[in-house]
Amino acid sequence: MKTRWYKDAVVYQIYPRSFMDSNADGIGDLNGITQKADYINALGVDAVWLSPCYKSPNDDNGYDISDYRDIMDEFGTLEDWECMLKAFHSRGIKVIMDLVVNHTSDEHIWFSESRKSKSNPYRDYYIWRDGKGTDGKTPPNKWRACFGGSAWEYDENTKQFYLHLFSKKQPDLNWENPKVRKEVAEICNFWLKKGVDGFRCDVITYISKPNDLMRASQNDVVVGPHWKEYIQELSENALNNFDTMIVGEAAGIDFKRAEDITGEGKNLLDMLFHFEHVCELPVCSYNQKSTNLRRFKRTLFKWQQLSDNSWGAIYYENHDQARSLPRFAPAGKHREAAAKSLALSLLFQKGTPFIYQGQEIGMTNCSFNRSDYRDIQSVNRISDALKLPFGKIAAHFTEKHLKHYARDHARTPMQWSAQKNAGFTAGTPWMKVNENYKEINVQLQENDPNSVLSFYKTAISLRKKYSDLVREGSFIPIDKYNKNVFAFARRFNGKQLIAICNLSPKKVKFHLPSEFFKCSTPSVLSNTKNSVLLSKNMNLAPCACALWETDYTD
Repeated sequence: MKTRWYKDAVVYQIYPRSFMDSNADGIGDLNGITQKADYINALGVDAVWLSPCYKSPNDDNGYDISDYRDIMDEFGTLEDWECMLKAFHSRGIKVIMDLVVNHTSDEHIWFSESRKSKSNPYRDYYIWRDGKGTDGKTPPNKWRACFGGSAWEYDENTKQFYLHLFSKKQPDLNWENPKVRKEVAEICNFWLKKGVDGFRCDVITYISKPNDLMRASQNDVVVGPHWKEYIQELSENALNNFDTMIVGEAAGIDFKRAEDITGEGKNLLDMLFHFEHVCELPVCSYNQKSTNLRRFKRTLFKWQQLSDNSWGAIYYENHDQARSLPRFAPAGKHREAAAKSLALSLLFQKGTPFIYQGQEIGMTNCSFNRSDYRDIQSVNRISDALKLPFGKIAAHFTEKHLKHYARDHARTPMQWSAQKNAGFTAGTPWMKVNENYKEINVQLQENDPNSVLSFYKTAISLRKKYSDLVREGSFIPIDKYNKNVFAFARRFNGKQLIAICNLSPKKVKFHLPSEFFKCSTPSVLSNTKNSVLLSKNMNLAPCACALWETDYTD
C-alpha cells in the first residue's frame, strides 16, 4: 500500500563515484557514503537517491550495467551496500536506487549470449536488424546515438546490427519480449525485498520503440508507443507491491501529458523529471544577471499547476546538468547569497525537491582543460569535432559549450574540507577536484551559522514545520514577469508563506501587490544578517531572499 510519503520528503542525490572515497583508490564508494550518513541526516533530508552502483565496466559511469544483482567492484560489495542501507534506515532516511533498464552493458550475460547466434535464446532480448547495401554493412536507418555516431553497431559474428541509443557498449533491451519485462520485474523485486524504498527510472520513456524501426522518425523513440503499458505491467508485478516512490526521467513528456502519467491510480509514475527549465539556458556571467529568468519562471510556474491528483519533482541540479551557479543566478562575490536564494526558491515550491550533492554548499562549475573531461558525452563531442573539416576550430567551440554545460561539472569530487583533494580521497582522485575547494567545503560551513549549508538546513527544517502548507497549499506566482525576482506565495487554511528571491547581482526595487500584504511582519528566514520586514515596496540587496509567514483571507 502506497502511503505517498514522498510528498513530505526532501531527496538528496548521491553520485557514488564522486561522493566519498574510503579506501584511497581515488574513487568514491559505498563505505564512504556510509561514513557520511550522519552528515546527510544532519542536513534534514528524508531520502537519498543513489546513481547506479551495480556491477559495470563503466563506459558510462555505471549506466552500463553488467549485473543488476551485484555491486560495482570499485564501490564495494553487496554486504557494504546492506550496511549502507541499514545506516540510512536506522536514521529514518529512505533509499532510492537508479533503475537503468532501457539498455544494459554489452558485457551483461544476456548480451554476451544474444550475440552468439541468431538462434540463441537471448537473441530477442535485444534489438537486432539486417543492414542495408550489398554487403549488409550499412546501418538499418540514420538514427544517431545520444553520445555520437550511429545508433547501430555492426556485429561481425552474426552479420547484423544491434540498436544502441547511447554508447555502443549500451545495447537497447527489447521490451516487446515478455521475457525481458519479466526479468526487469524480478530485478525490481530483488531490491525491493532487500529494503529499497523506490526507484528513479532512467530514460524510462525510451523503453518502447516505434513499431517500424526502418521508417520511424528518431523523435518517436523519446516517448515510445507502448512504454505506459510496460510500466503498468511492471507496477502490477513489482512496484506497487511495496510502499515505493517511483520517479521517471521523462525528457519527452510535456505538461499536458504529465497528469496522465503521474496521476494517482494510473499505475505509472509517482513523479517525473521534465527538462524544460534546464534546456540550454544561457549562463550568467559574474557581473550580469540571467536574461532568461522570465522563461525560467514561466516554465516552473506552469509545472506548479499540476492537479491535486498529480505530484511534481522539482530540481535545479543533478548528475546530468551543470551546476546551478552561475547558470540560474550569479556567482562571483554573490555566490553565497545566490545559492541561498536558489535554495529558498526551490524548497518552498509544491512538489518533492531533489538536492544534488554539493548543491547544499554552493559548489560551482569547474575550470576544465581538454584532458580533464571524463564523461563519455564530453569526450566524444570533442573527438567528433576534431574529425570535422577545420577540426581545431570546431573543437574550440565545442569546448566553449562544454565550459558551461558539460555533465562533468556535476561530477567533480564532493568538497569536504580544505585538505588535499578536498578531503574526498587520500589517493589520486578519478577526476579533477574543483580548484575552489579551499573556499567552498563542508568543514568550513558546518559551524558557520551564515553559511550556505546552514541555510539549507534551516530551510529544510522550516519546510517540515510548514509541511501541511507546503504539501497542500496553492501556489500563486507574484509579479511573474519580473526579470530579476523569483517570488511566489503558498496558501492553505488561512495561512500564507511568501517567498521573494532576487536572482540578480544588483539592488532591485520590488513592489508587493496589495493582495499579498496585510501588515508589516518579520521574515522567518532570510539570507541577510537581520530579519527582513515585509512591506509593499522593498529594496532588495543583490541576490537577497526572504520567507514570511502571514495570515490571509479569501
